[in-house]
Amino acid sequence: MMKFADSERSFLVTGATGFIGQILVQALLRDGHRVTVLTRQVPQASAWFDGRVECIAGMEQLPPSRRVDVIINLAGARILGWRWSAARRAVLRQSRIGLTNKVVQWIASAEHKPALLLSASAIGYYGVQARGDQTELTERHGPQPVFMSDLCREWEAAARGAETHGVRVACMRFGLVLGRQGALPMMLLPVRLGLGGPLGGGTQWLSWIHVDDLIAGIAHLCRAQAGGSYNFTAPECVSQAQFSRVAASVLRRPYGLPTPGWPLRLALGEQADLLLEGQRVVPSRLLESGFVFAYPGLCEALQACCDRSPNR
Repeated sequence: MMKFADSERSFLVTGATGFIGQILVQALLRDGHRVTVLTRQVPQASAWFDGRVECIAGMEQLPPSRRVDVIINLAGARILGWRWSAARRAVLRQSRIGLTNKVVQWIASAEHKPALLLSASAIGYYGVQARGDQTELTERHGPQPVFMSDLCREWEAAARGAETHGVRVACMRFGLVLGRQGALPMMLLPVRLGLGGPLGGGTQWLSWIHVDDLIAGIAHLCRAQAGGSYNFTAPECVSQAQFSRVAASVLRRPYGLPTPGWPLRLALGEQADLLLEGQRVVPSRLLESGFVFAYPGLCEALQACCDRSPNR
């Protein structure tokens, strides 16, 4: 069983009804912890977790006298989909930075300060890495003046506001999270149809992590009470073409024809960078802290997501 602490703790989780949040809350409950979730879908969340969690719709519903030992902040509107218009950018900022500010405001008023705030971010923090650039991006590398980088930088800055109240803060920069929900099912659809080839040239880097390793990494930071910035990506980074080739092999489908990138660029504008550009990100600080990945390689990770073992 995954251990988040040696004894019972009280956790507050935002974004608990999302792909990652649902798995995290179930893991916390299995480990014997008390969980409060911040959600706009209170009845649904209560049903999803069989009434085993306390659900609140806003931080104002949590009294300052309530003891919370650890806050895990995962909330944020889906970034891929609508074009990044001014209105959409405002929604993305409010759902991340605005909500994080509310969490920090509650911490400021709390009578018993949490020991740790784990706040989600993304490898979009590093901006866009030029194709052909072999540089491995670690937590020491900085952001770029592009929207997705600014969004992550501002998100992390909001979370670090809790440090002024004596709370240790860890910012978790997630890569592409592989699991049975999230982006992977849609990414595998063209592969299943035999059309999964290189996208937009296929040389862009793709940094990923299996959802089980992501949850285990969160547990690792909880046990260590660790602060700072952490890249949540697997040790093996691949190109988009390599990803499609491995996925085709796992699904026993042909490796498909190339797909040009310009239709995506035309449809999505700057947002297309999420699919057509990439970053070669390595989990330096997680590895240095002794974390061991269950799925360090892409083939094994996709086999686990698709219920296919090497011997089948």
